[in-house]
Amino acid sequence: MKYVIAVIRPHKLEDVKEELDKVGVHLMTVVDALGCGRQKGVTEVYRGVKEVGNLLRKVKIEIAVNDEYLDKTIEAITTGAREGEIGDGKIFIFDMTECVRIRTGETGAVAIG
Repeated sequence: MKYVIAVIRPHKLEDVKEELDKVGVHLMTVVDALGCGRQKGVTEVYRGVKEVGNLLRKVKIEIAVNDEYLDKTIEAITTGAREGEIGDGKIFIFDMTECVRIRTGETGAVAIG
């Protein structure tokens, strides 16, 4: 089991969701975030508003996947989020030791879904 965290541009969220849907990954948590990276100090336009400074709007997507879905998940996120520019985002992958579905008490790979 793996825990995947992707930080992407907000306007690429729908593209990423479409790509994930194509590979059968439907369960995710999405959080609005502010962040900075190599593009710090670069002006970015988001919904018609210029943003200057080192904290830019980002979206953090968190997904728990069984091992057989990991490569598909990474490829889907990369395909959906890539523009080929600095600021496209990052994907972080962590080993996940356990998952528990609260409603049923199921654990492990079964609980992920």
